[in-house]
Parts: sequence; C-alpha cells; structure tokens
Amino acid sequence: MLEKLKKYERIFLSTFNIAYRRYLFARIDFNDRFIAIFGPRGVGKTTMLLQYLQDLKKLKKNALYITLDYPFLVNFDLFDFCEEFVEHGGEYLLIDEVHRYKDFAVHLKSVYDVFKNLKIIITGSCATSILSAKADLSRRVTLYHLNGFSLREFLEVHYHLNLQRYTLENILQNHIDICKNIIQQIDIQTVWKNYLEFGYYPFFFDKRTNFLQNLLETINLTLDIDLVSLGLIEQKYTYKLKKLLEVICASEPFEVNYTRIAAAAEISRAKLYDYINYLKNGELINLLEEDTRGIKKIAKPAKIFLNNTNLLYAFCDEQKIGTVRETFFVNQVQEMYDLSRLQKVETRKLQLAGTGERLMISNGYNRYNARFAVRLSPHGRIYFLQATLSHGDCSRTDEMITKVHGFSKED
Repeated sequence: MLEKLKKYERIFLSTFNIAYRRYLFARIDFNDRFIAIFGPRGVGKTTMLLQYLQDLKKLKKNALYITLDYPFLVNFDLFDFCEEFVEHGGEYLLIDEVHRYKDFAVHLKSVYDVFKNLKIIITGSCATSILSAKADLSRRVTLYHLNGFSLREFLEVHYHLNLQRYTLENILQNHIDICKNIIQQIDIQTVWKNYLEFGYYPFFFDKRTNFLQNLLETINLTLDIDLVSLGLIEQKYTYKLKKLLEVICASEPFEVNYTRIAAAAEISRAKLYDYINYLKNGELINLLEEDTRGIKKIAKPAKIFLNNTNLLYAFCDEQKIGTVRETFFVNQVQEMYDLSRLQKVETRKLQLAGTGERLMISNGYNRYNARFAVRLSPHGRIYFLQATLSHGDCSRTDEMITKVHGFSKED
C-alpha cells in the first residue's frame, strides 16, 4: 500500500506547478506535530498541502501526501498504515479529505500518542467533522481555517499585482489614500464586478470557461457527499438543502422570515434550524446573530447570507446590490471579527478578535450606492463618514453626517 500511495503522490507532483501562496501559509506554525486545516471545498487546501510537500522534498524530508477519497482506500486501516510509514522512516504525513475516513479522530489520536516523531497535517472540507474532532484531539491538534480568495488575493493572482495588506482599522482611517493608490493601477469597477462573480474560488483559474458549472458541482459534493458521509442528513433529503439555498437566495437578508422560508423550502420549522446549521457547517451560508446576552443568545439568527458573492451569482436569478455588498462584507471580515446585529440601531457591530474594541458599520447608501465608511473618534464615540465611489472617485463627502450615541469602545 505504501508504494502505491507514493506512486500516486509522484503523479500529483509531476503536474503541480502553483507558485502563489495563500495568506494562511504565513500563519501556520509548521513546527507543531499535529495541524488541521479546514474550509469549504474548492478554496485551496489541497494546493497548500502540495506546496508544503514540495518544501519538505527540497529539504530531503521523508514526507508523504495521501488523499482519503481514493476509492481503493475503502477498507484502509489508518493506524496500521502510519505504523508502516514510520517503520520506513516516515517523518511527515499529509492527509487530504480526512473527513472521508470514519472516526478519523480516534485513529489519529492513537497515531499521535504512539508515533512521537511523526508530524501530521490533515485537511477537511466540512467544519462539523474537524470541529467535532477537536474535542477528541484536545491538546493535540492546532486548527487553522482557510477562506476563499480575498479581493486582494484575487487581484494579485488575476492581475499579477503585489498589493499591501491593510488592517480594518487602517482601511477605515486611510481609505481615501488606499483607494487612490489602487485605482492608479487597475480599473477597480471592472475588477470589483469580476471578483463578485467569480473571484472567491481559486479553481476559477483552472476552469474559467465552465466556472459556474464547476461551482454548482462543488456545492453538490458538499451536500451529497460531505454532509451525508457525516450522517448529518440522509441522501434522499439533500434536495431540501438545495431548495433551502434557493429560498435563502431569493430572500432579502434583512427580511428573513423563518415560517415563510420553511414553507417555501417544504420543510418543518423545527427541521429548518437543523438544516441551516448544516449549511453553515458546510460553509455555504453565514449567519449574523443578534447582539444579545443570556438565553436570547441561543435564539434564531438575525440574518442569513450565502457564504460569498460567487454563490449569489450561481444560485440567484437577480442580485440586488445591497445584498451583494452585505454578503461581501460579512464574508470578508468574519475571519478576524465576530459579527452581530444591533437590535435598536440599524448598524453592524464588529468585535475585534482578542480585544474589547468595537466598530460600527452602517447600513446606509448614498446616491452612488456606496457604503458609509466608519471612523472612531479620539473620544471613543463612533462616527460615520459617507464615502463615495463613482468612476474611480474616492472623495469624502458629508463628513460626520451621522453620530450614533451611547456606544463607546468599551461597550
């Protein structure tokens, strides 16, 4: 078995030539013995593994890449294989699609405890499987989440630009200068539209002519294989999840009505919450919670969004600009921030990861259909600045037109 898997690894590497490295590559501490990377299908987890495998090969390390969706691995014994690999000098084992292996966490826990010199990196396409495994692999595994392309990454790959990374605070304070710098290099209006339609999933660059078809196939794999293999839903009911996606697509995020959605998707209201959770764990939707405390925290989500704007264009017959922008915003900032909706003010609040600082994003539009930008005053008050973007214009207008009182950075 070991020689057969090495043969397939050589086949993979012989045709692999992707040089661009994702943001997560720099964040991972590869000195850890056990690393898990999870994220939706099609965002580049396999690419990251193969890039790291190439690095290990250059260092003359005994490393092996395997994917557990090989059909001949149906009766594969993972622990026995790891034992064989270590006996042959194995140092690094890179396992793709680990969620396809039943009870993988139990087996890998034993592998970790027995083979002290073996380093393991696994990937999975369903958050449920990896996050559930975290409990079984407590104090052993380090988790990393990989998103699809950010707008910056899309620009770098598609237009061969080398763009600086900016924090949200930097964007809020210096958005005019940042915007002016970018529009000198590219036609931002065209680029923006391209990203919204096909820029989130890296596989676009391999399958440009039939991207939407491949995206729909990726969604079907998530529903028909990933969620079914985990026992979350029976195969005969996956069509209801697809129906639910269509209903969510047709609903305004700010007009979510759970009774109406359940009726339109032809499922019970009680089952609706389970299905919504499945779609969230499959990273096909995002949920925005209410800014509440106590028992209300476990109530229904305030808003439901498709995970990214590419899904909007794949599923929806019509894409309303407000929905597109909110979907983009939630998708782009959720990796670093916790989002919630204020009940009394039509704004969005961001909790900075690891700090007590909060920012507010308004839900307003001006006549150019632009978002309100945000600035924190030196006194802790939160002010909104109306920023326009029309034909490359980055000017600031109507400064401090709105002031939301009663909230400070300590709230």
